[in-house]
Amino acid sequence: MNSDGRDEQRIVWAVVGTGIGPLLLAASREGLVNVVFHATDAVRDRALDRLAARFGARPAEAPGSPLLAEAIRQVEAYFAGERRGFELPLDWSLISGFNREVLRELATGVPYGTVVGYGDLARRVGQPGAAQAVGMAMGANPLPVVVPCHRVVESGGGIGGFGGGLEAKRRLLALEGVLPEPLF
Repeated sequence: MNSDGRDEQRIVWAVVGTGIGPLLLAASREGLVNVVFHATDAVRDRALDRLAARFGARPAEAPGSPLLAEAIRQVEAYFAGERRGFELPLDWSLISGFNREVLRELATGVPYGTVVGYGDLARRVGQPGAAQAVGMAMGANPLPVVVPCHRVVESGGGIGGFGGGLEAKRRLLALEGVLPEPLF
């Protein structure tokens, strides 16, 4: 326990270069706990501060950690076009309630190369009028790419928003064959 009386949990992290920029991957003993876009020094430091506040200990940089090795391997294979899904233990402790329910449905029910509308996803979790709340859940996703919020689009055919930026969403959807590859 730390000085506040909370159990400390060891969190390890590494930054992985991808086709949409550097991603910070963080893992606990339970599994992958956080994926952060645009992991420049400043973004990385803010993410690590949030994790330290949440888990009671400063995350340790450990790209060779067994807790991260498989996640790094699978993320690299996904961006190389060699993997269509992720088979990783996930630590869902950064999200709860409706948001967790929506993200779990997304993770298991929307396969590679497909998309789902915000309203459709709301219906799948028994909340047919909650399309806007689904959008908020996507924005709160602590595990983007692995829990594929990029696969959630507007019902009218629009791409919708994305925490990693619209260009990253377009690239992920192109990687999965949903959109054509950008011309330049």
